[in-house]
Parts: sequence; C-alpha cells; structure tokens
Amino acid sequence: MDRRKFINLGGLGVTSFTLSSFVPQQNIKGPLVVSTWDAGIAANAGAWTILGSGGKALDAVEKGVMVTEDEMNCCVGLGANPDRDGFVTLDASIMDHEFNCGSVAFLERIKHPISVARRVMEKTPHVMLVGEGAQQFALEQGFKLESGELSKDAKNAYKNWLKNSEYKPVINIERKNAISQLDPNKMAPHKLATGEWNHDTIGMIALDSFGNLSGSCTTSGAGFKMRGRIGDSPVIGAGLYVDNEVGAVVATGQGEDVIRVAGSSAVVEQMRQGKSPTEACKIIVERINRIKKEKAKDIQICFIAINKKGEFGAYSLHKGFNYAVHNKEGNKLYESTSLD
Repeated sequence: MDRRKFINLGGLGVTSFTLSSFVPQQNIKGPLVVSTWDAGIAANAGAWTILGSGGKALDAVEKGVMVTEDEMNCCVGLGANPDRDGFVTLDASIMDHEFNCGSVAFLERIKHPISVARRVMEKTPHVMLVGEGAQQFALEQGFKLESGELSKDAKNAYKNWLKNSEYKPVINIERKNAISQLDPNKMAPHKLATGEWNHDTIGMIALDSFGNLSGSCTTSGAGFKMRGRIGDSPVIGAGLYVDNEVGAVVATGQGEDVIRVAGSSAVVEQMRQGKSPTEACKIIVERINRIKKEKAKDIQICFIAINKKGEFGAYSLHKGFNYAVHNKEGNKLYESTSLD
C-alpha cells in the first residue's frame, strides 16, 4: 500500500501491526529440545509429543522431564539415592518465555516436583517454596503423598554407603547406557546397587514453533548429601535461566560451583553479547575452572544452551558429558566438547 493509505489505516485505529507480524513462520528454527545426559533421549521423546504437534515449549519441558521423574530408579525422582540421613529430597525449577518462573526445594514424598514448581509459578506470588511448605502446597494442589520408603536400588546403595559414610562425589556418574532409555529389555548392567552413582539431574530447554523458549530442571540432588543441602537446580539464574530475546540455558554437575557464578544467567549474558551457545558455555566453564584452581579436577560442570536463532551447544569442564537433541531430523545424543 502507498503511504497515504497506510496513514489512513492508522487513523482508523489499526495500530496493532508490528514488524514481527510480517516475519514468515518458516523462518523460526523450531521446534527443538535439548536435554542433559543420555537420560535426555527418553525425556526428549516425551517433550516432542508436544513440540512436534505445534505445542508450547513450556508444556514440553514439563512433560519431558516428568518421564525421568517417573522412572523410579536411583536417578531423578523418588527412587533416587537419599541424603545421609536416609531421606529422598527433590528440587525442581521451571521458567517460561515471559520471565515467569517457579521452583521447589527440599521437597519430600511428591512424585513430580517439576509440576509442583509450575504450580508455584502459576498459582502463587512467589518463585520458590521449600520443605514442609512446598509439600503442604503440593497437597493443597491435589498432588498425592507417596510412600517415603526407599527404592530397592537406593536402599542397597545407601546400605553400602553407610559402611564408610564418606561424601565424595564422582564426576560424570549421571551417564547411563542410552539404549536403556529406549528399550527397557536392553538395559545395561546397573551400577546403582554398588553405590557408585552419586547424584543426578535432568535439565531441558526448548524452542517451540512460535519462536518461544522455556526450560526446566529436576533433581534428587547429590546422593548422601547433608540433610537440607540445596544445589543449583531450583535456583533461577544458576541451574536454569531463560531470556526469550536471547536464549535458554540449563546446568548440571557440581551445583555449589554453578551457584557461585550464577552460571546459567552468566551463559545467557555471553550469548547476549553475540557469542554462540557453545562459546558462551565455554567462557563460564573456564571462569569456574579459574576459581576452583587445582580443585577443578575433582568436579564436573556442564552447560547446555539454545539461542534465539535455534542454534544449540554445550560445554563441560571435563570429558564425559553428553546431551540429547531432538528436532525435525530426529532424536540424537551428542558428546560435549570440554576443557580437558
């Protein structure tokens, strides 16, 4: 239309047009979902049932990590390894494309902490609820109070741990045979009963067909931790951060050291300055390495990131971290680049 007609339309009140209204839908590089560790293969498949049919990233990142929470083994969820007093405590966080966020920490006997975190986001004026208050809120919202009994694998692991009662995290213990996530009849031999597994987290970030980002993170925390310990996973800006103008990031590994640098938000800020997802993750991993100095050899830190362009990447302090990516081309596992 010519300039005069455009001005006339404005005078008629047609003022809701924006430049973004004219961006072709095919230019959005979604949908896409990225998750930590090989457990992400199954989690991504759950998320893709929503993303692949044109659903929202927020719904996808909740449903995806619920798959891992449902597994009831010594990883994420109620089947996980307990703290040093023998109790399983769970943390989770979720964040959408409009800076809405919610989290729970030190939550006991509730099967899906990620869903409770979303209720905190949507039903309360708060961001985080913890302990008995988080459990009370969950029950008020209709969640079921589950048995507090340890799973068989966790019970065996805890029994073995009590022999020495030594808290010594082992890096990369989250790794499992990815095929076990796809076919329960081909599961690799479990290490859980030996107590070798220590902590586990599933973090997920997604870009939907509308061009919006969201993220989630759920964990049982470090196995045999001090009672009351909280890591980075439920801390918005540390374990998870989403800025819809820039990108989304989630962390895994030694939570205390991710918190020290506000890890996920720091990675987002690097992307804001023009760094690629992998470059941004690398810069913050290097920062943590400088802070930890010689102690860095005993911890693992990992980040995964998606930027607004639909580009993804990851970086870890040490070798051994992998992550899963599901897009229109399929669901694949990638080995992360690392500092060593």
